[in-house]
Amino acid sequence: MSEFRPCILIPTYDNPDTIRDVVMAVRTLLPDVVVVDDASGPANQAEVQKLGEEGLALVTRRAKNGGKGAAVKTGFDFAREHGFTHALQVDADGQHALEDIAKFLEIAEAQPEAVILGQPIFDETAPTHRMILRRVTIFWTRREVGDDRVGDPLCGFRCYPLDAAIATRTIGDRMDFDPEIVVRLAWMDLPIVHVPTKVRYIAGGVSHWRAFEDNWLIFKMHTRLMYGRVMHLLFRRPYALPS
Repeated sequence: MSEFRPCILIPTYDNPDTIRDVVMAVRTLLPDVVVVDDASGPANQAEVQKLGEEGLALVTRRAKNGGKGAAVKTGFDFAREHGFTHALQVDADGQHALEDIAKFLEIAEAQPEAVILGQPIFDETAPTHRMILRRVTIFWTRREVGDDRVGDPLCGFRCYPLDAAIATRTIGDRMDFDPEIVVRLAWMDLPIVHVPTKVRYIAGGVSHWRAFEDNWLIFKMHTRLMYGRVMHLLFRRPYALPS
């Protein structure tokens, strides 16, 4: 890759109390920031618009709420249109250890073809039900990939090579997006590098987790990916699945 030009990609949906703080914090490490507003309410929309007007971020707004995955995919296209080669995805709620951005960028520049995944270190604030889901998803992800290359498929703190991320044609639009795109990138044989990073769940923070709907989407996602894995093993079919 002749040029390495990364950006911070922040998908947001109704995070008016944290989005500005997150943008200002990441700008101390990388000034190129892309914010995707996933059809938020008036308060978040106004805050994102001000960030754009003040030149603190490149901003775009989805006309209809589609979920975190849909917002990230919109951000991929938007970032590539603006000449970026890599997108470092960061959540807008402030749960990620943003000081680790420097580690992600250092590795991404040295290995521009690699996918850099946050390997979360949780504290006592992590909800029990989320930790159970995480273990289940790790179990199935390892079977879909065929090995243990993916340490944690759910952590949303990660850096993508944009061309490869877009080429996966990932189907999931909500909480199923993060694990699905990692499996598809592993199927493309991209190197996967892990960065240990602390993750905290903030008391009173905004959660968009929908217990029934998102568990159902994740179940369908694993079914779809296991089908691809089985077809590959039985018939040597390519891993790529129709979108």
